[in-house]
Amino acid sequence: MPTSPTLAADQPPTAAPDTARGRRADLIMLVVAVALAVWVTSGLWRDPNQRAITVNSSDQALFEWLLAFGGHAVTHGENPLFTHLLNVPDGVNLAVNTSITVYAVVFAPLTYLIGPPATFLVILTLNLAATALAWYWLLSRHLVGSRLAAGVGALFVAYSPGMVAHANAHLNWTAGWLVPLLVAGVFALRRPGRWLRGGLVLGVLVAVAFSIAAEGLFFTALAVAVFLAVWALHPARRAQARAALPDLLRGLAVTALVAGVLLAYPLWLHFAGPQRFHGTGFDPVIHAEDIAAFGAYPSRSVAGALGWDTTLAPNPTEENSFFGVPLLLLTVVCFGWLWRRAGPGRQATLTALGVTAVVFAVLSWGPVAKWNGSRTGQLLPFGVLDDLPVVNAALPSRLALVVAPVIGVLLAYTVDRLRATPPGRTAVWVWGVGFAAALLPLLPTPLLTSVRPPVPEFVTAGTWREYVSPGGVLTPIPLTLDVTPDGQRWQAYALSHRQGEFRLPAGFFLGPGGPDGRGRIGPPPRTFDTLMDQAGRTGLVPIVTEGSIRLSRADLRYWGVEAVVLPDEVHGAKYDLDEDALRRTATALLGEPRRVDDVWLWTVPAA
Repeated sequence: MPTSPTLAADQPPTAAPDTARGRRADLIMLVVAVALAVWVTSGLWRDPNQRAITVNSSDQALFEWLLAFGGHAVTHGENPLFTHLLNVPDGVNLAVNTSITVYAVVFAPLTYLIGPPATFLVILTLNLAATALAWYWLLSRHLVGSRLAAGVGALFVAYSPGMVAHANAHLNWTAGWLVPLLVAGVFALRRPGRWLRGGLVLGVLVAVAFSIAAEGLFFTALAVAVFLAVWALHPARRAQARAALPDLLRGLAVTALVAGVLLAYPLWLHFAGPQRFHGTGFDPVIHAEDIAAFGAYPSRSVAGALGWDTTLAPNPTEENSFFGVPLLLLTVVCFGWLWRRAGPGRQATLTALGVTAVVFAVLSWGPVAKWNGSRTGQLLPFGVLDDLPVVNAALPSRLALVVAPVIGVLLAYTVDRLRATPPGRTAVWVWGVGFAAALLPLLPTPLLTSVRPPVPEFVTAGTWREYVSPGGVLTPIPLTLDVTPDGQRWQAYALSHRQGEFRLPAGFFLGPGGPDGRGRIGPPPRTFDTLMDQAGRTGLVPIVTEGSIRLSRADLRYWGVEAVVLPDEVHGAKYDLDEDALRRTATALLGEPRRVDDVWLWTVPAA
């Protein structure tokens, strides 16, 4: 961003001096960033293979599977963006899901060495620490002169309520280190003579970001576009913007060319490939930010531990604002204080930051305003945009994530200015109390974790290969879905331990089949999985007739299932399941099972 570390004047950005003191500050920042990352994820470090994130074990199982499948696909010459291991016989288009292909490839050796759950934990922890360090680099080397100011801003962004909430298993959204690199890459294009090299680098970075967090890349592009438009239209910056525009456009053209070549196949698969869909299947009203949530406190924070949190998010993973009233007030005070002391050029930057934050905050409220859990009926701007391609695939509440970096930059500017021109002792105390009151309640607490059932010995010992032909179909009961992710955990284990492939008739993925042609989670239900789901949820054996037996066996033949497996303990990601009711229902449909290792097994003869 075109801003200055010497806040009294609007000079071009210069890096903070790389002195011995500065290097000590960098080392301290590294230690703090890593320590906080380990602190937040500490519940999983106790035993990565046996513990899961309590509020989102389903997404954790999905990302573990993506890591195992991606490594397997690359080492076996398979397509990493489309698979027939799930959703037999149609397969799954991973390009319209969150494929994290770059992570899967880069960390494939680690996945094979320590397994998908431990690799998932390593990446999650590195994401948080790297986000803090990347923002620290951008702030300290380009935006402010004080390493302390850079550290305050960077740590706030990396461990803001939204980032900590998405640390509940989202390897895509916690990859916040991509954002400062993308921002720096865009602004580097304006430098004379840098457009070609800068465009090449940025094009590669865009391709990487698309693979890891396509939705985050989209939001970053929108935010940078809004910021640049407001900044360039400001009277104090018009001449500078006009002079930089040719190089910027040339660099963006190179970026588009490089990224387009690298992403040609993924983009085709995303928009025109098999098993594609439009939208997400998630209600944009439910998954919009409650206006009151901006002043609320998040659950995984000191304030949450004191009982000050709320239930204004659709789930604990989507606490995308939750800044608390003190921080909102501090942000307004910082903005006004900086504005009064800024020259015209700095005011252009502050205006662009403020407009960007307001635009994304309002858009995050979704198509209809909600206040403190109640819909007001007031229509909002997002309702006009919701049917646009790409936009309709984004959850509006996540647009609030753009606000946190703006706040982080304002906090960094404020600390930098206070250090450059120290106020009186009383003012220092007032500012200190203000920062403490705003930030201390938001200090993160560790993610909630709980024990999950181990992968059965039937899978770990490779016994399944005696009952399923190579590439054949096995299904646990209930079938694998987001709420019952066992099957993908088993498949991830088999792939990462080089046992071979078995396929699953369902799975946790987004695919076609939702209302109005939109996407849905998993395949449309059939008779067999509906009966199993009913039994597991209610603990009651449904009425089984000759018709339901016939339809259930037809479903198994349609999928080509060779083995139906029930472990002693089924993991329900959202609710407990009744294993006894599942076994009795499957017995009524398929006959008596046999006991093999630590599972109940029904073999399905070929038609």
